[in-house]
Amino acid sequence: QVQLVESGGGLVQAGGSLRLSCAASGHTISSYHMGWFRQAPGKEREFVARITKSGDTTDYRDSVKGRFTISRDNAKNTVYLQMTGLKPEDTAVYFCAAVRLYRGTYYSPREYDYWGQGTQVTVSS
Repeated sequence: QVQLVESGGGLVQAGGSLRLSCAASGHTISSYHMGWFRQAPGKEREFVARITKSGDTTDYRDSVKGRFTISRDNAKNTVYLQMTGLKPEDTAVYFCAAVRLYRGTYYSPREYDYWGQGTQVTVSS
């Protein structure tokens, strides 16, 4: 079983940047597909980005394409989400998640078996 801990959130002005990190322990993340999700108050958790085990495939929700980049360093057992051009609508708690094998659609939170506790990202206008 893998444990995930996110960090790097904070308060930033619109147009600014943040880099989120997701540090894994208990198992090597090279065995897991990894995803980032976010949840704003009163809203459902939504897919942001994902990266496959080898890192050769990445996917993003449309609203963050060209602004966010997901990456992984399996040697450091860490996954990153580089966020640039931040907008107030990006404000949410950001979660990383892991799954060994997709059973359905990669953008569904139900696909992922392990979750971190989340890190708050607040973008002021």
